[in-house]
Amino acid sequence: MVENVKELLKLHEGITHEVYLDNENSSIVPQEVVDAMLPYYNKKAYGNPTLTHKPGWEAFEVIMNSFQKIANYMGAKILEEITFTPSETEANNLAIMGTAFAQKSKGKKIVISEIEPINVLQVAEMMGKFGFSTTKIPVNNEGFIDLEKLKEAVDNETILVSISAVNNELGTIQPIKEAVDIVKAKNPQTLFHTDASDAYGRIPLNVQDLKVDLATVGSYKIQGPRGMGAMYLREGVNMERILEGQIGTQKLWPGVENTPLIVGFTKASELAFENFEANTAKMRTLRDKLVDGIFNELDDLRFNGPKGDKRSPDNANISILRCEGEALTIELSLKGIYVSSGSACSRRLLQPSHVLVAIGRRFSEAHGSILMKTTRSLTEEDIAYVLESLPTAVNRIRGIVGSTGVD
Repeated sequence: MVENVKELLKLHEGITHEVYLDNENSSIVPQEVVDAMLPYYNKKAYGNPTLTHKPGWEAFEVIMNSFQKIANYMGAKILEEITFTPSETEANNLAIMGTAFAQKSKGKKIVISEIEPINVLQVAEMMGKFGFSTTKIPVNNEGFIDLEKLKEAVDNETILVSISAVNNELGTIQPIKEAVDIVKAKNPQTLFHTDASDAYGRIPLNVQDLKVDLATVGSYKIQGPRGMGAMYLREGVNMERILEGQIGTQKLWPGVENTPLIVGFTKASELAFENFEANTAKMRTLRDKLVDGIFNELDDLRFNGPKGDKRSPDNANISILRCEGEALTIELSLKGIYVSSGSACSRRLLQPSHVLVAIGRRFSEAHGSILMKTTRSLTEEDIAYVLESLPTAVNRIRGIVGSTGVD
């Protein structure tokens, strides 16, 4: 396997232009974020924030400042409503498992949408081992949840509803505030969680305005370091820890806080929000130029998800018929263009994206999809290079396949 990878990397030698569009899976961390993190490894605040010495006090001060900043960016009322976790995945595990265990005396029903990210979907289903049940709400062909079905699903046994603010694959902006009102009208005791990782830094987000009880975000989704996420838990909501160990500055996640990554996440948040309108406008402009250019150059395409203001400004998901997605990601990689195919979390299983299947795409359409996400760091020259290279790659693959029909 290692030798195969070496051969693949050797094929990439000589690339002169690289364009990273696979921001669903990871991101390039800007130099400003790296520079902000480095001193906290060995120059300052490298101590345990619970200990009574200078490095510990420094770490405590830095972490408290980060709590406050992330709370402000999410619209939380107080900094104690924020918990840092090792990633968005851990944040979602804590949100769902922690609230379910704490609320089990009130009921054992969890409601989610059928297009939730894997780290929500699988956790909710796993709770069946502990006697909980999961109901999935269907979506329409653009990925919007069926609010009537949501209303029907919530009952006296429902303890938790979890619906993402923005779908990670389609960019669909869900009507969270309306959904919360429906849930609370049916059962005021039901808690509402939203995975806001694809909303944070891309659309206006305020947990107080949305009236959600819990929200989770991830660092790398905003060009921060991997290995860091955060959970908002509304003051007064009960939750159980899902891990045990040394308790530091936060009661819901044990262990020594990772000060450098917390600083990196905070710096990435600052960069995302300090010029929020300009940043999101740039993402949208580059995304639209990318999509329009692809549709102008190629036929037999399907645009997945909604268009316009109901879609996250960074997200482009296109099914290219008669062109297998994995083959296209490899072909583009050889040109220095990096995208993902199908579902970012399940592509190595060679299964179609559950999100694309849920909106009615056939397996061939799902397997032929590519997901691209723009960032404020990209340029118009980058997009021009993609539009110059992608049609050639698609036509080459279609030529090898040799099919002219659409199944």
